[in-house]
Amino acid sequence: QVDVVESGGGAVETGYSRLLSCIVSGYTSTIQCVGWFRQVPGKEREGVATIDQYGSKRYSESAKGRFTISLDNTKNTRYLQMNSLVPEDTAMYYCAATTSTCSGAGLLSAAFTYWGRGTQVTVSS
Repeated sequence: QVDVVESGGGAVETGYSRLLSCIVSGYTSTIQCVGWFRQVPGKEREGVATIDQYGSKRYSESAKGRFTISLDNTKNTRYLQMNSLVPEDTAMYYCAATTSTCSGAGLLSAAFTYWGRGTQVTVSS
């Protein structure tokens, strides 16, 4: 079993930053890729960024240049540093893990098996 727990959400003003954390625990030796996703009510879950165990990263177009995904293997933790936040970034942010490679999974939520409960980020104008 693999457990995923996100933290770090909250309310911020436009232009400010937020750091999200994701701890992946349990039978993690099979995990090859961890990603961040976000969802607003009434819309599909959107892939934001992924990172594999070697540190290779992938970003959505909306995340490029503003968000940075990183990992700390000693803590089984992945991070999403979000800068220059705008109200359109308001969403529930989820961390997810998969035994597939990041190149195979892409930013598709269906490719990820293990999910956290999410952490809400609200950006006010």
